[in-house]
Amino acid sequence: MCDRCGERKASIHLTQIVDNTVTTAHLCEACAADQGVKTGEPGASHPLSGFVGAPGPGAAAVLTGGVDAGPCSFCGASLGDFRETGRLGCPHCYAAFEPQLRELLRRIHGASQHVGRLYLGAAAPATAEVPKLLAVWREQLRRAIDTENFELAAELRDRIRGLE
Repeated sequence: MCDRCGERKASIHLTQIVDNTVTTAHLCEACAADQGVKTGEPGASHPLSGFVGAPGPGAAAVLTGGVDAGPCSFCGASLGDFRETGRLGCPHCYAAFEPQLRELLRRIHGASQHVGRLYLGAAAPATAEVPKLLAVWREQLRRAIDTENFELAAELRDRIRGLE
């Protein structure tokens, strides 16, 4: 049943997370419309559609970067296509739209460079892969220190010592 009116069946379920506090509201379509929740809007089902158009400082320029990037020279996909579908046309789109995607990734993840863990699989790295792996870990260690993520830096330091 609807949390607001208690009369109709809830068909809209909203979850909001603010300062690590989760609030869930179950609303019927009428109460959702009264609260300004739009339903049946095309493209609203895509996970990025709400975020890309989210209000906030510079939100309008997130996927434009203030400059019309034009279509990808390889597949012809545009930033408008990405806004609608949430998918890039080909691997070359990452290079074509790099400045705009970098800003979007920064807004979503808080950084535009990967600083997470590296998946090694079940087996230990082959001897030929050790120098590459050490170089990756050293770069991640440098970024972790620059961003003052000392827990990650300590873990990476231990991994590097373990492989050396």
